[in-house]
Amino acid sequence: MYSEHSSTWRAHWISSIVDLALNWAEPSGGYNRRNDQQLGEEAAVLPRNFLALKNISCVWKNPERLRRYRTGISLHSHTHGSKERMHFVPAFTQRWRMVQRAADRMCQRSEIPVDFSRAYWTPPLSPQQVLHSERNQIENTLGLSSLVSITDHDSIEAPLGLREANAQDAVPVSLEWSVPFGRTIFHLGIHNLPPEQAPQIAAALDAFTQKTSKDSATELLAWLHELPDVLIVFNHPFWNMYGFEMEMHAAHLEGFFRDNIEFIHAMELNGMRRREENKKVIPLAERWRRPLISGGDRHACEPNANVNLSNAQCFAEFEHEIRREQRSHLLFMPQYLEPMCVRVIRSVLDTIRYYPEHPAGTRAWDDRVFHPVGVGENYQSLSALWDAPPGYMRSAFSLFRLAESASVQWALKRIYADTADAADAIDVYALAGGASGAAL
Repeated sequence: MYSEHSSTWRAHWISSIVDLALNWAEPSGGYNRRNDQQLGEEAAVLPRNFLALKNISCVWKNPERLRRYRTGISLHSHTHGSKERMHFVPAFTQRWRMVQRAADRMCQRSEIPVDFSRAYWTPPLSPQQVLHSERNQIENTLGLSSLVSITDHDSIEAPLGLREANAQDAVPVSLEWSVPFGRTIFHLGIHNLPPEQAPQIAAALDAFTQKTSKDSATELLAWLHELPDVLIVFNHPFWNMYGFEMEMHAAHLEGFFRDNIEFIHAMELNGMRRREENKKVIPLAERWRRPLISGGDRHACEPNANVNLSNAQCFAEFEHEIRREQRSHLLFMPQYLEPMCVRVIRSVLDTIRYYPEHPAGTRAWDDRVFHPVGVGENYQSLSALWDAPPGYMRSAFSLFRLAESASVQWALKRIYADTADAADAIDVYALAGGASGAAL
């Protein structure tokens, strides 16, 4: 009895931290555990044309559909080559006074001016580890052949490195392009660049991201669109990264699509975004007549929570299905059933975990967080800039690590049981799968 109560108490503390993080991630509307439950009720009022076709399945509900396909395609994964910006930290700490005070003290004592707008962290796994994990899920769990497209932020180093290590391994050369637009930034999955042109293309896209390019986003997208085997995906359209009011975010989306929709080939249902947010993408894709596509968006050890099903034998064939035929079949994996808070906690634990088997300089979490030193692009890891992490950070991470225990995981699932029990609302996708794309 004592163990159960103490585990539940610790889980409540951890869940409060996660609620805070999720509220920051959705500043315009906030995180609401009950939101997911509303999806089942809302499915009944979807437009009738949403119910015409079924091109979204759940592996726990529709395992028989796997027999119609030979290939699973994993899209949108991040490796330790992906620079994840930390501009959110000041806004996050302001929501918790004690954390803000500790962070302010750390910044005041630092010999280097702290600049969260330029600092970044990297995910813990290497390209080889991510590739193996995605292939294992598709080949051993689903029993299909696999195609995996890794998309680090504004970088093609991971796929190029994998191709160099194994010339027979035709890993697509892909990236997630950060596209400044108005007062926000959109993320586009650029998949299957021609390898010989990829460095030149990546440099041109990065110049636009860094605002040193003379080309416009429309000109660059038109250039990409002209390449016959390239697939351009609008990732997580409703992720409001700067916390604008949703009306402003919607206005930015409207403006971007008005200028560039002819170059966008698909819109993503994201495996790391809440069901409520993904549901909004369905009518958006219907309005602009674009197919829906999967995108796991993994940053840690959990494999992507959705994949595409196909009979393509190479990525160019898959691109043809999506881009030319507008034919797409998404499959959600069991991990998408779990409460988002539990999945967030696992990702945080993966991110701060010590990996003794990793190469020196990448094992501890502060080996994987980088801060600018001086002017220019000179960055050093935090582990090189301090003797040890501050005490309050060690205490916070110790609290988070309590969630490693099975008893705390059990208690967390009980706390968020309403979300887990409502997960069958994902059937809205199976019903609404015909929002765009052809029947399969």
